[in-house]
Amino acid sequence: MGDLVVTEFMTLDGVVQDPGGTGEFDRGGWSFKFERGPEGDTFKLDELMAADAQLLGRVTYEGFAAAWPTIEAGEFGVKFNEMPKFVVSKTLKDATWNNSTVLDSGDLAADVAMLKERFEGNILVSGSTQLVQSLLALDLVDELRLMVFPVVLGAGKRLFADGTDTTTFELVETGQTGQASTLVFRRKNG
Repeated sequence: MGDLVVTEFMTLDGVVQDPGGTGEFDRGGWSFKFERGPEGDTFKLDELMAADAQLLGRVTYEGFAAAWPTIEAGEFGVKFNEMPKFVVSKTLKDATWNNSTVLDSGDLAADVAMLKERFEGNILVSGSTQLVQSLLALDLVDELRLMVFPVVLGAGKRLFADGTDTTTFELVETGQTGQASTLVFRRKNG
C-alpha cells in the first residue's frame, strides 16, 4: 500500500503559492532567488524515485503539462513524464499529458484509497494547494516533505488554511540544501 506524500516549496511564513513565478502572483518566483544546491536536487530526485504516481490539482497539472513534456532533465524528467498522473478536477475533461487520468468522482477519500491500494510506492502531491488543503482536512496525508526557503512574503496562499483541524505530525528528517532547509514529517496515528 502506497503512502500519500505532499511535497512543497515553502516560505518561512508558510506561503506555497507560485514558487516558480508563473505570473499568477505578484510575489511569485521566490524559490529561484535561492540556491538549493546539489543536496536539493538529490532531495527532489529521491522523493520522485520513491513515488509510483502523482496526484495533482488542476492548476498544478496544467502548469506541469505545459512545461514538462519539453523539458530535458535526465533521469528526473524521464520519470516525471512517464509515471502515472491523476488529476482531481471537476472542470478538466481531457488530460492530454502522457499517462494522465482525470479523477472527477467527487469522493476524494475514495479516490485516494483506490490509489493507495493500486500503488506500492508513494503517491506524490506537488503544489496543488487547494487539493492539499482538502487532503489535510480529510486526514489523508501520510507525509509532508517541505523545502523551506529563507524568505517571508507576507501574503499568498499558505499550506495550512485558517481553520485547519489540529493534526499531529512527527519530524523524521531534516537537512540543509543549499540556502534552503528540508523538513520531513510523518503523520502520527492517534
